[in-house]
Amino acid sequence: MNQDHQQFHASLEAHDDVAINPSTNPALSDLLSPARRNVLKGGLTLAALGFFAGGISACRSAGASPLLGFKGVPVQIDPQFDRVLVAEGYRATPFFSWGDPVEAGAPQWSPDASDDWLAQLKQAGDNHDGMDFFAFDGETDRGLLVMNHEYVNPPLHSGNRIDQSKPRPLSEVRKEQAAHGVSVIEVKKAADGQWQRVMDSPYNRRISALTAMRIAGPLAGHELLQTVADPSGLEVLGTINNCATGITPWGTFLTCEENWHNYFINHDQADYASRVSHKRYGLAKEGTSKNYAWETADPRFDATPDPQQAHGGYVNEPHRFGWVVEIDPFDPQAQPVKRTAFGRFGRECAALSLGDDGRMAFYSGDDARGEYVYKFVPSGRFDAANPKASRDLLDQGTLYVARFDADGSGQWLALVHGQNGLTAASGFASQAEVLLNARAAADLVGATPMDRPEWAAVHPASREVYVALTNNDGRGDKQPTDKANPRPQNLHGQILRFKEQGADPSAETFSWELFLLAGEQKGARDANGNAVPANLTGTINGDLFSSPDGLAFDSHGRLWIQTDYGDDEAAMQTMGCNQLLCADPSTREVRRFLVGPRGCEITGLAWSPDGKAMWANVQHPGISYPAGDGQTRPRSTTVLITKNDGGVIGS
Repeated sequence: MNQDHQQFHASLEAHDDVAINPSTNPALSDLLSPARRNVLKGGLTLAALGFFAGGISACRSAGASPLLGFKGVPVQIDPQFDRVLVAEGYRATPFFSWGDPVEAGAPQWSPDASDDWLAQLKQAGDNHDGMDFFAFDGETDRGLLVMNHEYVNPPLHSGNRIDQSKPRPLSEVRKEQAAHGVSVIEVKKAADGQWQRVMDSPYNRRISALTAMRIAGPLAGHELLQTVADPSGLEVLGTINNCATGITPWGTFLTCEENWHNYFINHDQADYASRVSHKRYGLAKEGTSKNYAWETADPRFDATPDPQQAHGGYVNEPHRFGWVVEIDPFDPQAQPVKRTAFGRFGRECAALSLGDDGRMAFYSGDDARGEYVYKFVPSGRFDAANPKASRDLLDQGTLYVARFDADGSGQWLALVHGQNGLTAASGFASQAEVLLNARAAADLVGATPMDRPEWAAVHPASREVYVALTNNDGRGDKQPTDKANPRPQNLHGQILRFKEQGADPSAETFSWELFLLAGEQKGARDANGNAVPANLTGTINGDLFSSPDGLAFDSHGRLWIQTDYGDDEAAMQTMGCNQLLCADPSTREVRRFLVGPRGCEITGLAWSPDGKAMWANVQHPGISYPAGDGQTRPRSTTVLITKNDGGVIGS
């Protein structure tokens, strides 16, 4: 069972890591003439990079950081390692696992998988991912922990792997759909100082692939979102493949739909080839859909056009996924809302930057080889004196995609109909088509193809933006190396950081640099004494890691880095199990804070308001975590981390 679990995760990784981008946008070195390399639009020059506290060569020695107040933990390479190892002076406790009761009437998780889909609707979903903490007004010891459940690991409902060659039982499909989505749970600090769940809280809530959601923004009611089941194009059933998150200044949770394309199929080869909204996003076109073959039991996941049905049947159903979904955690009756002004792609996050004057930007990565970095700038401004009035700000604004120029400058390219060549003549009849096919629009305007953009994080004081580029082992002729993506066969990834002109979230120009290249230290040698190739060496000042994925800042300005790689791969042997690290943005020193069980991904971070409690997610762990008995099926688990002396995490 556990081996099947690992094989299934590997198959998902293979589907998610496929290059779809057909564009031939030039390398950054080709974008600038010699004159333009010296004189940039908006007056930005290389001198503008001075805000970065020195280049990579200015890294200080380990131990110099005033921010990192803990001793790093060693790598763990034991193939049977099945626990969480955290820094000395801290403890990590399993807090919330797949199948735990959430809503009233939910049964306890059944290790024999006998729970049906109706039970799963009320229990914690699978594969915990992005997560945020929402404090109650005026309270520091009580709040709502809200987290994504990205996908499911079969066997969710039996001891057997899914046989995609046969029609799926509807009961199994429903259970898998119920295990997707979001959990909202109330937590509080007890009299003994320990955080615990509030089991009977009226705020506890499950949102799944079966939850009705309102469609808002430019595509609400548009014919491109109409189906035979929803001829109005105003309500969609469910959210899927929820990866990273965001928060709004008015206290709502943003969940982002990432690899939704793996749930759909279009068997009509001619239609598929001509339909940009399917082909450019990589829907399956033969056999079954790439993940679970839901379409064999639930027809809305079969996007093959049916001329005998209104609106072509479910040909538009994939158009209803790939969005940012806004959820009010404090109103259990509020319907989630899909905000179409953000644009549609394989979105990793919606990281907020809030200016002093209320202007906002939400940064996102599109996690596939050769895809792009985006930001959405609402037209209106946040009014702190009247936060409720901001509820519709996410329905109007401008979607931008980034171009990283070779001299350290950057440009935000507006994805707006009628601008930058986005016209009917180029295949974009209106702004609706631009947003629906944001990837194709980004191809056209000349965005920079990146090494699988993952999460973004915004520094709480400087508003510097950090973006994780997890890896890309497939850079080829269509994706040549450049200054932002400098390594061919890039197995270890990198982190970029940039600052908007004037620290203005709505600026259209920025300065950027490589914060670090992940991988081995320069001059390292493998077990046979051979020099490690250049594509495996990095610039890390401190503890080594590969494949940066999740990023988050705490309130003190520490950058927390989470990793996701196959820890059984030869190139990752020295990295050990996946890990949580912490970096000082000024000194660039990196220390390893936590190591997870074999086969897991460390993802999702949230803090209590005083910074003395931190929650992290252990996704798709191997062996038998958290039971640790070598037999019980592994469960994705949220871990509570506290300091033994009651102090601030990381200090």
